[in-house]
Amino acid sequence: MYKRQSLDDAVTAKIKYHGEHFEILVDPQKAQEFKGGNENDDFLAVNFIFKDANKGDKASPDSLKKAFGTDNVAEISKIIIKKGEIQLTTEQRRAMMENKRAQIVSYISRHAINPQTGHPHPPQRVETALEEARVSIDMYKRTEDQIKHIIRSIAPILPIKLENRRIGVKVPAEYVSKTMGLVKTLGTIIKEEWGRDGSWIFIIEIPAGLQDDLFSKLNGATKGNVETKIMEK
Repeated sequence: MYKRQSLDDAVTAKIKYHGEHFEILVDPQKAQEFKGGNENDDFLAVNFIFKDANKGDKASPDSLKKAFGTDNVAEISKIIIKKGEIQLTTEQRRAMMENKRAQIVSYISRHAINPQTGHPHPPQRVETALEEARVSIDMYKRTEDQIKHIIRSIAPILPIKLENRRIGVKVPAEYVSKTMGLVKTLGTIIKEEWGRDGSWIFIIEIPAGLQDDLFSKLNGATKGNVETKIMEK
């Protein structure tokens, strides 16, 4: 773990563990994400375990070993975040909830479609459906871990389906260098080969909501000289 967050912006995370009280100073956003399942553990603002962070009263190595079985700051900090409490201000909590909600709206717009039309729902329509369904969002959980529950909650209001699509693409040789980078940011290349004329032929799997975006970017990069085909499942 490395210091990333200014101490002025850090918040306290605390835990009562084996009868003892411990605290750490953390980046609120990164700590929240780690608590929700993100594997990035770069959340410490300062590399110490405290008895009282406000007073700067550090926990002794002996007290840490007694409570946690180790005095390793990184390992103890993970336990405090996972099992303890992150003390957020009302404003921090509001901002983080808004950020999580925006992540969910973006995810649904990218990964889901209206099965009646085959096209993605605009973000504003997704936002409205979340409000109408009064969906409960957990700001500590990863978006991917709660998306199925959210989709089920808004389905009675909004025709919606999570779906990936496979698109066959052929890019002429002169445009390959311009398309390789952008294509790989949108999906996963399932299969690829090179034509005798140097053309790049591949199948890409993408979230269904990104289909129009893929076609638009391919057409822009190749000046319309691209062949695409939606593959049958």
